[in-house]
Amino acid sequence: QLQLVESGGGLVQPGGSLRLSCAASGFTLDYYAIGWFRQAPGKEREGVSCISSSGGSTNYANSVKGRFTISRDNAKNSVYLQMLSLKAEDTAVYYCAAEDVGPAGGCRMAAGYDYWGQGTQVTVSS
Repeated sequence: QLQLVESGGGLVQPGGSLRLSCAASGFTLDYYAIGWFRQAPGKEREGVSCISSSGGSTNYANSVKGRFTISRDNAKNSVYLQMLSLKAEDTAVYYCAAEDVGPAGGCRMAAGYDYWGQGTQVTVSS
């Protein structure tokens, strides 16, 4: 069964940090671009960051640039999102998604990914 599982969410105070993980099972991520998306209550899902299949290219939403860092470890079949200087407005359910783009494919922060995880809750509050 092809599956993506997010972990690492939780409750953190403003200014704190979290590291989200996205682990794949049933398939290898080598040829997949990975995107992180989030959805806050009452809001549409938005793209946060993405990374190409090789890891050589990344993109970030303006709202998280300089605070979030995406990375991947294909040997561990996992992708990570390091989140620093968290703000209340970062509160949302965070999802990772995978798109088959081949060994040299880029990434995009838009709908159309092949596989999605179930999400992990991130709450930033004092």
